[in-house]
Amino acid sequence: MKVTIIGSGYVGLVTGACLAEQGNNVFCLDLDPKKIDILNSGGVPIYEPGLKEMIERNRAAGRIQFSTDIKASVEHGEIQFIAVGTPPDEDGSADLQYVVAAARNIGKHMTTPKVIVDKSTVPVGTADKVTAAITEELVKRNLSPELCSVVSNPEFLKEGAAVEDFMRPDRIVIGTSSDAAGLRAKEQMRKLYAPFNRHHERTYYMDVKSAELTKYAANAMLATRISFMNELANLADLVGADIEAVRQGIGSDSRIGYGFLYSGTGYGGSCFPKDVSALSKTAIEHGKDLKILVAVEAVNEAQKTILVEKIEKRFGQDLQGKKFALWGLAFKPNTDDMREAPSRVIIGELVKRGAQVVAYDPVAMPEAKHALELDFKGNPEGLKKVAMVDDPTTALDGCDALVIVTEWKAFRSPDFDLVKQKLKHPVIFDGRNLYEPQAMQELGIEYQGIGRHN
Repeated sequence: MKVTIIGSGYVGLVTGACLAEQGNNVFCLDLDPKKIDILNSGGVPIYEPGLKEMIERNRAAGRIQFSTDIKASVEHGEIQFIAVGTPPDEDGSADLQYVVAAARNIGKHMTTPKVIVDKSTVPVGTADKVTAAITEELVKRNLSPELCSVVSNPEFLKEGAAVEDFMRPDRIVIGTSSDAAGLRAKEQMRKLYAPFNRHHERTYYMDVKSAELTKYAANAMLATRISFMNELANLADLVGADIEAVRQGIGSDSRIGYGFLYSGTGYGGSCFPKDVSALSKTAIEHGKDLKILVAVEAVNEAQKTILVEKIEKRFGQDLQGKKFALWGLAFKPNTDDMREAPSRVIIGELVKRGAQVVAYDPVAMPEAKHALELDFKGNPEGLKKVAMVDDPTTALDGCDALVIVTEWKAFRSPDFDLVKQKLKHPVIFDGRNLYEPQAMQELGIEYQGIGRHN
């Protein structure tokens, strides 16, 4: 099938590459010429395991192309995926200007029937706005609005495992209208996703608004589990319990399960913070206050400073003259995404208290450099207190303690004797509970985890 992907960012590139891998002819559009130049020269503007190789393979086979040509992109695809950004607006709601602009461009150039797919994470009711924008442009050209049908097909991709998630999905959610155009769109989406359903049926068909809400509901539930466990971990610290034992005890209940029950420094990234906020905003617009989600957000913001609080208790509030090694900058492993990353908050708070920070991340340091320049835009002297090095052990040189923020696999089994040798004090503040407290004690390392018998 001929497919157009509007937006060559994280979701768009993964969707386009994976659909091309299944034999479809994919046209990826982006209005940023620099991004398209990178893609056409063999590069990939984001880090995602397996994505670069998949794009290279399908470009060589002639199944995927990248362009800034809007008219050509509309002419190409019988199915048009809108996968542009929906950044949070000032009030926390999703900014839909790029989604609506993409819809208008489709309406301006389409001459044959199209299925328009909302792949971006969008609030309930967005499909109506997309339909209205396309219809307005079609009517201007004396074309029938029945030429198009808008479908909701939210993505459920975990950064760092997105290719695997797309190729072997837990579920595929497709929301269509019940009119004739909607039924035709449903059939085309069934054909497009048929290769992903050969082992067993993974597709859930529903109305458009239910599909839109499903995406937000899923992310809100996962965020809630994270904040809930972080609250319990903080309580465990106070009462002397071990949150890891608690996690195993409650996770063994089949009604609860083990997923997303790990405590840490809070969630970040491009999805959870934005989606929880947008869902809360949608509820408020309809006269409903989602109290649990308000609490989830508040707990998460507070959790981002939990390691700083532990550092203060150990070294005092005035950290002048102190230097801390920090391992992990990205909000999670296997990505270079720095959006809403806890590391940014931790670094900012340590510098505010007078400390120096020496940071290392296996992948995210270029993105982190840019993010921190934004964070310290009004404080250039503060930025000078943050250094980045190309090796995790180098980061330890002359530092008072080690702070772990991201659970990269490379951090799971370091040379602890070398860590002790390089640090001024054998202290580890572990924001991801990578190590066992008893093992650290036996090694002579003072260990501060999250809810771990500290």
